Amino acid sequence: MYGNHKSGRPARGYSSKAVSAILAGAIALSGASAVYADGATAVAATTSTTPATTGTATASAFSDVKSGLWAEKHIYKLAAQGIVIGNNGNFRPSDPVTQQEAVLMALRFMKLQNMVDKDAQVALPTDFKVSNYYKAYVVLAFQQKLLDKTLEMDPSNLKTSWGERKATREWIAEVLIRALGKGAAAVAVANEPTGFADDAKVSANKRGYINAAVDLGLANGLDGNRFDPQGVVTRAQLATFLSRAQAHNTLVYDNTTTGTVSELKDGKITIYDNGKLSTFNLVSSTAYFSSASEIKGSLSDIKPYTKVMVIGTNSNAAYVEVIDPKQQVESIQGSFAMITNNKLFMKTADGYPEYVIDAATSFLDVNGAKIEPSSIAPDSLIKLLRETYTSSRKVVSVQVTSGVINKNGTGTMKSIDLNGKSITFKNAAGVEETFKWNDSTIFRYQNVILGAAELKVGSAVKYTITNNLIQSVEVTESVERTLQGTLYELSSSSVVYKKSDGTKEVKLLGAAPVIVIPGITNPLASDLIADAVGGDNIRLTLNSSDQVTKIEVTSRQIELFASLTVVSYNVKNKLLTALDSSNKAHLFTLDDKTKLTNEGTVPTLANIGNFLTEGRKVAVSAIGQRTFSLEVVTKYEGTVTSINTATQKIVVKTNEGQSITLPFPISVDIFGRTNATIADVAVGNTVSAVLAGNQEVISVLRVKAIQQVVVTFLDTANNRMNVKWAGGTGNIYTSGAVLNNEAGETLKLTDFKVGDYVNLVSIGSSPVSLQLVKLTTGQVLSLDTTGGTLTVKNFAGTTQSFLSGNNVKIIRASGTSTSLSSLAVSERVELRKEADGSTIIRVLPMLSRYYSRYESLSNQVVVKRDSINDENYRFQLASNAYIHQGDTTLTVQSLKENDNITVYFNNDVIIEIVKQ
Repeated sequence: MYGNHKSGRPARGYSSKAVSAILAGAIALSGASAVYADGATAVAATTSTTPATTGTATASAFSDVKSGLWAEKHIYKLAAQGIVIGNNGNFRPSDPVTQQEAVLMALRFMKLQNMVDKDAQVALPTDFKVSNYYKAYVVLAFQQKLLDKTLEMDPSNLKTSWGERKATREWIAEVLIRALGKGAAAVAVANEPTGFADDAKVSANKRGYINAAVDLGLANGLDGNRFDPQGVVTRAQLATFLSRAQAHNTLVYDNTTTGTVSELKDGKITIYDNGKLSTFNLVSSTAYFSSASEIKGSLSDIKPYTKVMVIGTNSNAAYVEVIDPKQQVESIQGSFAMITNNKLFMKTADGYPEYVIDAATSFLDVNGAKIEPSSIAPDSLIKLLRETYTSSRKVVSVQVTSGVINKNGTGTMKSIDLNGKSITFKNAAGVEETFKWNDSTIFRYQNVILGAAELKVGSAVKYTITNNLIQSVEVTESVERTLQGTLYELSSSSVVYKKSDGTKEVKLLGAAPVIVIPGITNPLASDLIADAVGGDNIRLTLNSSDQVTKIEVTSRQIELFASLTVVSYNVKNKLLTALDSSNKAHLFTLDDKTKLTNEGTVPTLANIGNFLTEGRKVAVSAIGQRTFSLEVVTKYEGTVTSINTATQKIVVKTNEGQSITLPFPISVDIFGRTNATIADVAVGNTVSAVLAGNQEVISVLRVKAIQQVVVTFLDTANNRMNVKWAGGTGNIYTSGAVLNNEAGETLKLTDFKVGDYVNLVSIGSSPVSLQLVKLTTGQVLSLDTTGGTLTVKNFAGTTQSFLSGNNVKIIRASGTSTSLSSLAVSERVELRKEADGSTIIRVLPMLSRYYSRYESLSNQVVVKRDSINDENYRFQLASNAYIHQGDTTLTVQSLKENDNITVYFNNDVIIEIVKQ
C-alpha cells in the first residue's frame, strides 16, 4: 500500500485540500490499491471490433466487485457517473491497465471523450499499434497534450503494441501530471533525483513527472523505499485515483447532483442546489458512502440538511455520498405565544416576532416525541430550527424545551436511575424521553405491585405522565425481574424465600434454573443453604412467566471453618467436637443432609467416623450446630498473603476467604523450574498446599503458573506434548487438563499442531488447562495510534480490528518496540495475545527480487541474485502461501521469469508472494 518515502521538496501548485483529496494513497504510484479503469477490453489493432461494454452502472452490477473491496467506493461512484465501464458484467479490478485504456479513462476524467468523432477515419503510423476502438481517443490525447508525440512514437518505444502495453507506474505518473496541467512543474524538477532506492531504474524522461507527483503528494514509495517505476497499475488502483482527483477540478459530471438534503422520507431524497430541487428514489441497490471513509455505509448515515452528492439516472439514486455531515440549520429559542394562520409567534421583550410554518414543520416535546401544535401551552420555552441553505430560512422543527407535559405512552424502558428517580423510555415512535417519579408513583406488573428496584431495562411498558412526573408504569412484557430475600425452603419445583419484612413468598422454578454461588465452580441446587434462620441471602431472577430462572447467592449467613482439629466424634449422636486455631471448642451435629468429602470421595454418614479421629484436620460450614458440609482436609487452596522467613510460616487465604497459617513446605513445585524453593514463591501467588499424612506438615506447595508456550512435538497416543518457552523446554501430559481455544470451545489434542502457541495454566508441574492461541497473519490496513487499534486483512481477505491499548510489543529482526506508531500501513504481521493479555505483533521480513523459477521437487522458489555475491536467493514455499497480484490470486506456476515480486517470510518460509 503506501510506502514511507517522503520528498524533502515543498509541495507545488496544489492546495493541501486538493492534494489530500486527490490522493492519500492515490494511483498505483503510491502502491495503494486504488483506481480507475475502463471496462473496455482491448482488441487487436488489425480488427475493427468494438469492445463489449456495459453502460452507466453501479459497482453492484459488476459480479467481481465484492462487498468490502477496498476500492468499492470509487468503483461505485465512477460506474454511476459512466466514467468506468465493465465488460460482460465484470470490472476486473485486479487486471493491469493498458496504455490505451488509461488514455480513455483520463479523457473521460477530463470530460473530453465527446470531442471524438467515432465515425471519422483515423490514421496512425503503421508501427504505432492501437486497437481500432481506441485510435480516435489516442489521437485526441495527442491533440490535448495528454501524450508526448515525440516520446510515444519514438522507434525504440514501438517494439511491442503501444496500445495493449501494460501501463507502468512511471508512465501513469506522466499521464497524471499532464492531465492535471502540471507539465511545467515536471520540467522544473526533471534533473533532480527522486530519492527512491531504485532511482537508477527510473527512465530519464519520466523522472520529472515522478518528482512532480511526489511534490504534489500524489505518489509515495513502496516497501523498502522503492518506487518500482516499471510496476504495472491495476484497474482498481486507477479508478480510486481518478475518483479522488475529482475533488481537485470544477467539472460537473453527468448524472451528478451536489447540494443539501431538504427532505428524506418515503424512500426518496430531495436535494436543494442553487434554488433547484431534485428528487431521487432510494432503491435497494443505492450505495451510501461518506467522503471521510472508504467503508460502505447505510441510509441511516444520511441526515436531513447535510450536504451530499447524489449520482443517479431515471430518478433512481445509484450513489449517495455525505460531503459535509454538519446540518445546515440555526437555532432560535424563546417563549411561545401562539400559532395562527400558518404563523408562529414568539414572545420577547421587544414584541412578537413571527415565523412561517407549514405542513412539513414538525412539533416535538421535551424528549423529541411528536406532538400536536395545539398542545403547546403559552409561555412554554421553545426552540426553533431553521434551515440556512435557502434565502427563505424555513422553520423545519419546533421543540418544547420547558413546559407542562401530560400524556400516556407505550414503549420500553431504556434506562433506570434509582438514585435520581428517573426513567428513560423509548416510545413507540423510537424517540427517547426521560421523566422523574416520586413516592406516589405506582409500578405494576400484572396484579403485583413492584418496587422501583425490581424494574428491568428492556421491559415493555405503558406509562402515564402527569404534570411532568411519572404517575404510573405498567410492565406489559417483562424481559426479567429480580427479587431478594433469604432462602427459607427449596424443592424440585419451587423456592420459598423470606422477604425483608419477614413475610414468606413462594415462586415456581423454571425448567433448569441457573445456580450461582461465589467461590463454587458449577454449583448445584444441593449447594444452596435453606434455613428458617440462617438461609443464604439470595437474588431470584424471574422470567416473563414469573418463573425463577436464576438463583444467585449474594452472601451467606453460614460460618466457615477452614481448619479445625478434631477432638472427638460421637458416632451414635453424630456429634463432632473440634478446636479452631485459637483453641476454641465448637460442637457440630451431622445429619443425612450434611455434604461429606474425603480426598475427592464421598463417605457416608455411617462410615465418616472412621476418618474423624482425634487430631484430624477438617473444614466445616455450619449455622450454629447444624452442619451443612464437612471435608477431611488434605490440602489448602488459595492465595499467599504473607511469607515470614523468620518464623518460617506462610499465610494462605483460602477460596472461602479464611486465612490459614502454615509451616514452610518440604518442597515447592513450579512448572518449568527444577529445585524450586520457598524463595521462588511470592505474595499473591495462587497455591495448593498439600498436607502430609499427619496433616501437620505441608509435603509440597504447588504454585499456579500461567505462561505462553510453543508446541514442539506431539504424541497424541500417549496424551503427551513437548513445549518450549523463554526459560527452556519440557514435556507435559494432557490427559487431566482442559483443552480449549480462545472462544472457550472444547478441543482434542489432535486439534493442536507443532508450532502452535498455547496458554498453559498449571498447578505445580501438572497442567490444568491448555488454550490454543489464535494467530492472525496478514497485512496492516490501518492504524490508530491514539486509540491503540489496528486493522489487519488476512490472506482470505477478511479484515479484523484489534485493540492493543498501551500493552503492545512490536517485534522486528532489528529489535523490539512498545509503541504502535513503530508499525507502518501495508506491513505484514503475525499477531497474537500473550497469556497476560498483552498484544504481540511480529513484523514479517520481506524481500523484493526478480523471479527466476519454481522447483517443484524441493518446493522452492528461486529468485534472481541481487549481486554476484548474493547467496540468499533460494527459499522454501509454504503449502498455503498466498500468491497474488492485487486481489487476483495466482499460482506459483503462473509466475514468469523476470516478474518483479515481493516475498514475505514467516520463520524463513515464504507465506506470501506479491507480483508487482
